[in-house]
Amino acid sequence: MSQAEEFHRTIGYGEAAMGQLRRNEIPAYPRNYELWYTYCAGFNHALNKAVNDILRARGRISLEEVNGVYGQFLAPSRLGDRIEEVGGKISDEINEVVGAVEKTIIATSRYCESLNGATNSLAQATERAQVVSIAKELIEATRQTEATNRVLEAQLADSRSQIADLQQSLDAIRYESLTDELTTLANRKHFDQSIERAVVNAEEANDSFSLLITDIDHFKNFNDTFGHQTGDQVLRLVGLAVKQNVKGQDIACRYGGEEFAIILPRTTLDHARTVADHIRVAVMSKELVKRSTGENLGYITISVGVSTWQAGDTVQSVIERADSALYLAKRTGRNRVCTERDLEIAERRKDTGRVA
Repeated sequence: MSQAEEFHRTIGYGEAAMGQLRRNEIPAYPRNYELWYTYCAGFNHALNKAVNDILRARGRISLEEVNGVYGQFLAPSRLGDRIEEVGGKISDEINEVVGAVEKTIIATSRYCESLNGATNSLAQATERAQVVSIAKELIEATRQTEATNRVLEAQLADSRSQIADLQQSLDAIRYESLTDELTTLANRKHFDQSIERAVVNAEEANDSFSLLITDIDHFKNFNDTFGHQTGDQVLRLVGLAVKQNVKGQDIACRYGGEEFAIILPRTTLDHARTVADHIRVAVMSKELVKRSTGENLGYITISVGVSTWQAGDTVQSVIERADSALYLAKRTGRNRVCTERDLEIAERRKDTGRVA
């Protein structure tokens, strides 16, 4: 997407956010503006649902409710607090295990002392009664040690289970932090991390990859005409088409508001173009129906830009070529796939035109 298109799109979100602030008489503090900008851009499905539920019930939303929604879905500390909570529970489990192990070590040390004492006593024993007494003491010490060991075994088994559950909680938090809620594709953070790794792997192993960047055609007009909920439906539809046409180690992400990015490891430019076209056709073939009314809204299309890593490329250069190819697809009619090779052809034609 060009800088001019990005400018107009984001300004549109900003103006819509200001409209919501005015409509609901909410002070335009940065956090309140952030909430409405996120709502208007459709980045956070759970946030939009919470706001829409309030608006449907009462027609407007109060400052207190805005603060509640912000705290639940946007507060920067939300994931951090959950990670800290789980980390604290893991720490508590480890402390309990350490305490149980220390008790067992002490019990084992005492048992060893009992054995040593019994050995010395037996060496000096001259009567049967003395031997019986020493044997009883050893049996009792053995029982106590066995009981301590059983407690430790039970504690270890319980802690293993607890820590496994907590590990699943951490995995779920990590998944949430890297997943787009609306489309369930990876989010921009995941994309940034993944493409950095892809470039490093390509440099170290000379193992190329291709990058697709897609953009929904005329999405802003569609959103303005039919509303954000229908816009969310469109985004989910495109996300599903992407999911159905990637496989294995391919990494599909929601790149921006209506943009998606797919990293295709060990994929040539021609093969990547084929994948892009499959996604384009899959999106175009799905008829969109408004859920609330059953109204037929027709079909949507996407444009796609494709680039392939080349020796010496950086993350930025690979993205820029895919983005330029996407812009070329937009300029030349939309609902099409353009690659970096098409950029070269277009540039040569432009040069030829200047010479002529």
